[in-house]
Amino acid sequence: MTRTAMLHLDARGEREIVMTREFDAPRHLVYEALTTPALIRRWLGVMEGWSMAVCDVDLRVGGSFRYQWRGPGGVTLGMRGVYREIVPDQRIVSTEVFDESWYPGEAVGTVELVERSGRTTLTTTVLYSSREARDAVLKSPMESGVAKGYDQLDVVLASLGSGGAA
Repeated sequence: MTRTAMLHLDARGEREIVMTREFDAPRHLVYEALTTPALIRRWLGVMEGWSMAVCDVDLRVGGSFRYQWRGPGGVTLGMRGVYREIVPDQRIVSTEVFDESWYPGEAVGTVELVERSGRTTLTTTVLYSSREARDAVLKSPMESGVAKGYDQLDVVLASLGSGGAA
């Protein structure tokens, strides 16, 4: 695997985190890997002894998603959200809340995909309910977890080539 770019993370304003990463794949494949349960299970949070036990996606405005991971020693971590906006291959806006929230309130994530010359820049902006919630996330190992997940997404995208879901 050739790493196309590093994850860039910035705190913006008082309540936002902006994460940007470039992938060597067209945006329709990146979108597919972000929205197809069989592909999500292969890259999102599945590292260092963790697996995705539940991956339910109802990809429509007003639809919901539910993820649950199993980790070492049988520990579980779950999250859910509702889709607020979907522009296929370009933009997804959804809420997010963890079953056992480690930060207060609900967050809203906006994923934007921009393709240039067959490479896609994925930008995720997360708006938290308060500065305290955002700062709690910044103090967590979230950045390294997202970076590892995106490295695994690189592997999944390489396996897709131009043929779609594998």
